[in-house]
Amino acid sequence: MPSLNLAIARLINTGTDSFAIWVVKAPYPSGYVLRDCVWPSELNQIWQEWQQMFAGHSGLNVTANTAPQPANPLSFNLGSTNSGHMPGYGGRLMQYLGLYLWRWVFDGPILNSLERSCGMAMGQNTRLRFQLEIRDPDLIALPWEIMQRQPGQSAISLAQDLLFSRTTSEVEPLPFLRTDQAINILLVLGHDENLQLEQEAIILQQILENKPQINYNYSGFAPCMVKTLIQPTPQELIQELETKAYNVFFYAGHGLPGPDGGLLFLRPSKTLNGIELAQVLTRSGLKLAVFNACWGAQPAAVNHQAIPASSLAEVLIRHGVPAVLGMRDVIADHESHSFIKAFAAALRSRKPIDEAVAEARQEMLTLYKFNQPAWTLPVLYLHPDFNGELVKSIDEGITELPDISIVNINIATSKACLRSLAPGGRTWFLRAGVTRIGRTQDNDIVIPEPSVSKRHAEILCRNTFAGTTPVQTYYLQDLSTYGTTWCLSSNGWQQILREEVPLQSGSKLKFGNSSNETWEFVIEN
Repeated sequence: MPSLNLAIARLINTGTDSFAIWVVKAPYPSGYVLRDCVWPSELNQIWQEWQQMFAGHSGLNVTANTAPQPANPLSFNLGSTNSGHMPGYGGRLMQYLGLYLWRWVFDGPILNSLERSCGMAMGQNTRLRFQLEIRDPDLIALPWEIMQRQPGQSAISLAQDLLFSRTTSEVEPLPFLRTDQAINILLVLGHDENLQLEQEAIILQQILENKPQINYNYSGFAPCMVKTLIQPTPQELIQELETKAYNVFFYAGHGLPGPDGGLLFLRPSKTLNGIELAQVLTRSGLKLAVFNACWGAQPAAVNHQAIPASSLAEVLIRHGVPAVLGMRDVIADHESHSFIKAFAAALRSRKPIDEAVAEARQEMLTLYKFNQPAWTLPVLYLHPDFNGELVKSIDEGITELPDISIVNINIATSKACLRSLAPGGRTWFLRAGVTRIGRTQDNDIVIPEPSVSKRHAEILCRNTFAGTTPVQTYYLQDLSTYGTTWCLSSNGWQQILREEVPLQSGSKLKFGNSSNETWEFVIEN
């Protein structure tokens, strides 16, 4: 899936309200563009009014001016609706903030990069994965999910042609991630005076395990198992995570912002901060952490100024958790239950995490209307090297388990390998499924060259048929940041850019710079 990553950072030496917006990842070489801009006073005013109307916390300032802003009514006429009457104040406020955020971010070359990237995704019959990296802590709390190009158009997190999430580039490498065919959830209910924990545990477990009603008999839905812990001690929680193979951690209970990723109240006198939780989540190989608690995506603040890298979601992503879903603000129980139900159903139909969040957000918008903040509250962070895959699709699952996909048929077994042609080079045998190639240690084949991406390429093994005879075929898929995967053909070295090409025994390959070592793909019968 093509990706476009955008970063926003404050320019320290050119004025406190000056920012840079630039593309850090694009699906084509000339898409890496940059723009300098100033945070406008009009946007500051509308953000202050948003907080006064919707936020359940004290206002956060973006500009150096910390004087309180007057709560003046909107002086901007957005025009009449088709029905001839003006929308409510909340709807106008939400729409105007979304419009202004869009116009501030997507201007000039940034918009051109987005439009061309969307066009490339459409040409590949897929959606664009758009990730936003907010490097200034004072901008974290803004509802970027509501950015809207024109009145009447979908917000960016509801768009049909792209998938929206937040990210950060200051991350630890992804841990080893298992290939899962089932969703295994550890549901943890912590201390919360407003919840009847046993009843809430039953409700959440039924929501998470409930099989979607659409296509009820369709076997493509992933099985789902839920283990519940009610007010565990930190030691009990850690032991459970380290001794069982969970891919989803789900927390419901009381939480507070704090400088170390906030605090989760497991028991009235037992808390766990974000940094402590991150250690065990990354060790356990977990893919998704969900927090049905207030402030999970909200930074801590001192004197109306946000503390850098202090939100729970940021802390977990920075430590290498692949995906984190938290709430930007206070969310009502019935709203969170509606979101979780739709989100779990989308995950069980084997959709990527960001697509599942988009579907659940659309469900909330339908139930609780555009002018209510419920649909804006879930905030998804994805690790920049994570593809959003919680469980394998049916086809990929068969690829990785060829021994059970074809019964009572004798396949001519062969061994495939990738060997370096450099003096003393290594030979790596390929997996009977997906073999991952990259710079970091979590890959199957590690090439420690600076020009090799963290997750550079994959070699896929598939079972196909020549008539009635089953055969194994191999394909090379480029995933590199700049499309620096090379294959030798009769016309010389050819660059592979986000393509999948078939491999024959004897194929010569290079990864990274064209001057790097040559590798040979070999099938040994």
